[in-house]
Amino acid sequence: MLNFEAKILIDGTWINPASSETLPVIDPSDGNEFSRIARGTAADIDRAVQSAQSSLAGEWGKTIPVERGRLLQKLSTLILENEDELTEMEARDVGKPLRQARVDVKACARYFEFYGGAADKVHGETIPYLEGYTVLTLREPHGVTGHIIPWNYPLQIIGRTIGGALTMGNACVLKPGEEASQTALMVGELARQAGFPPGVFNIVPGLGEEAGNALIQHPGINHLSFTGSTEVGALVQQAAAKNAVPVTLELGGKSPQVVFADADLDKALPFLVNASIQNCGQTCSAASRVLVEKPIYEKLTTMLMDRFQNLQSGPAFRDLSCGPLISPEQKKRLEKFLEEAKADELNFAAEGKIVEDAPSGGNYVKPLLIRDVPPEHPVAQQELFGPVLAVMPFEDEEQSVELANSTPFGLVSGVWTQDGARQFRMAKRLKSGQVFINNYGAGGGVELPFGGVKLSGHGREKGFEALYGFSVTKTIAIQHGE
Repeated sequence: MLNFEAKILIDGTWINPASSETLPVIDPSDGNEFSRIARGTAADIDRAVQSAQSSLAGEWGKTIPVERGRLLQKLSTLILENEDELTEMEARDVGKPLRQARVDVKACARYFEFYGGAADKVHGETIPYLEGYTVLTLREPHGVTGHIIPWNYPLQIIGRTIGGALTMGNACVLKPGEEASQTALMVGELARQAGFPPGVFNIVPGLGEEAGNALIQHPGINHLSFTGSTEVGALVQQAAAKNAVPVTLELGGKSPQVVFADADLDKALPFLVNASIQNCGQTCSAASRVLVEKPIYEKLTTMLMDRFQNLQSGPAFRDLSCGPLISPEQKKRLEKFLEEAKADELNFAAEGKIVEDAPSGGNYVKPLLIRDVPPEHPVAQQELFGPVLAVMPFEDEEQSVELANSTPFGLVSGVWTQDGARQFRMAKRLKSGQVFINNYGAGGGVELPFGGVKLSGHGREKGFEALYGFSVTKTIAIQHGE
C-alpha cells in the first residue's frame, strides 16, 4: 500500500502539505517514532473544502443513491481484503491489543456495508394538506461535512461518521487525531481505489489547534461531526455557532453498569471487566462504574478482584488484556487521579500486572479495581480514560437510579436483572443515550443509534438516525388546484 508519510489527500490525490512540515508518529508500546504525518494548516483545509465543494457541483452531486451505495460497499470489501495490514497498523498506532484492533477493522467494514445498503432506502414523505395541494419532503445532503475524530478508535469512527455522511451525498473533509492517523490515511487510499470521485473524501492530518481549528471555523463547512473530550466539544460548538453550522457531538462518558441481586453473575462478569478495560479504558462508552446491590456486593466484588489480579498490560502485539495508554501525557493525567485517590485513602482492592519484558518507553499502567468508592469522588464522577473500575454498593432500585444518574455524563448504561418489570423501569429512568439490559455494547452495534445526553453530547451516530442527521429536510408544497 502507498507510503502516506507526510502526505494529505485532496481532490483524490496524495500531495505535500502547504507548509511541508511534519509531525512524528510514536508507537505507544515502546515510545519510538516509526513514521511521520503531514502537519496540515489552514491553507490545506481551505484547499480540501474547495475540492469537496467542486465534487458536489460536479460528478458526486449527480451520483444517484444506489451508485453511492455501491461505492460504499466496494470500500467495505477493500477494507476486509486489507484486514491484516489495517489490524497491524491500528494496533501499532493506537497501542491496542491485536484482537481488539481486528474487531475495529471488521466494524469499519461493516459500517460501510450497512450504509451502502441503506443509501437508496432513506425516503421522504407526502403530507396531507389543503385541498388542491400536494406537499412532499425530500432528504438532501448538507453539502460539505467536516469530521474531527480522536485517536482511540480511528477505524470505527471513520466508518460511523464518514460512512453516514457519504451515504447521504455529502462530501467530506476529515481531520484525524494527530496521535493516530495512519489507518485513516489507509482508508482514504482504499476509497480512491474503490472509485470515489475526486474531492469526495479529503484527509488533512495535523494538530487540533491548527488544522482542526481551521476546519471548524471554515465558512465552507455545512455540518460538523466531532468526537472527543467535553471541553473541546464545547469549543467546537461555539466556533460552529458563528457560521450557524449544525454539530454532532459525541463526547465523554462515565457509564454505569447496575447489578441487582437476581442477576446472573457468571454471565455479567466478563462484561463488567471487559467494558472497563477495553482499549486500556480509553473508550468514551467504557463502563467505568459498577453499582452493586448490597446482598451480593461482597460476592461480586470478590469475583471482580479475582479477574483484575489476572489482567496483564503489555505491548500491543503481545495481545494481552491491555496495551499501553496512547501517550506519556495521558499516563500522567491518569496517575494524577490515582495519586489523589490514594491520598483520600480509597480502597485499591486489586490490580493487574505489567509484563516484565514490556519496553521501558511504553505508556503502561496496571488495570485497577477500586471498591467502596464514594459517589461524589472524582474517581466516580470524572472520565479517567484508563483501565480503572470503580465499584460501589446501593440499597435499592431508587438509590441505584440516583447513583447511575449522578454524574454530568449520559452516554451508555447497563442493567443486570432477571426482573422484567424492573428492566423496563430502569431503561426508562436512566439518563443515557443507550441502555443495555443483561448485556453491554452489543458487539459492533452498527445498526443501533449512538450518542449521549448531558455532557456526553448530542446528535446520533449509527443506524438510520445518523443518516437523518447527515441530511436536511426540504419541504415542497405544490398548488395544482382541485
